[in-house]
Amino acid sequence: MPSPKGPPELKHLDHILVSPLAIKRRIAQLGSQLNQDYAKKDLMVVAIVNGALIFTADLLRQMRSPLRLDCLRASSYHTGTRAVGEPRIVDQMKLDVKGQHVLLVDDILDTGKTLAAVAGLIKAKGAASVKTCVLLDKKARRAVPFEADYVGFGIPNEFVVGYGLDFNERYRNLPCIGVLKPKFYGG
Repeated sequence: MPSPKGPPELKHLDHILVSPLAIKRRIAQLGSQLNQDYAKKDLMVVAIVNGALIFTADLLRQMRSPLRLDCLRASSYHTGTRAVGEPRIVDQMKLDVKGQHVLLVDDILDTGKTLAAVAGLIKAKGAASVKTCVLLDKKARRAVPFEADYVGFGIPNEFVVGYGLDFNERYRNLPCIGVLKPKFYGG
């Protein structure tokens, strides 16, 4: 049975980088900024799932602009702890982005390859504008020149899980963002 403090997998963390309260406060700030920036525009939010699912849901609750939501699935990690090769777009969006102001939401900006590829794809489909919002920014691993327009937290080059981020589809439900102990991922 899980402890009242959270899932038993919390014990798999070496340490916590971002607390649930810090996440909540930062998402409120990001929502406020997005409300200001998109006050007079219809917005299409495109979430890269599965990782951005929880972040996107909480972010949408803060937004006051008229918006539509779509999702796509992209993969660059496959089953490891490091992004490998070129990202694959596994599942496409359903809505037409042509002429739309698009906010692309992802859990983490790591090498930059996935966000650069997806932003390029959306621009090529004729979006009026494309901005990016990420929960985490890991600049130390950047492999392509790409920066997010909105960032929750900058983090060091450590393997993180929780609040949507996973290792082999586990740990997404942790309420915080923490560094996974190497014995749990073979690092």
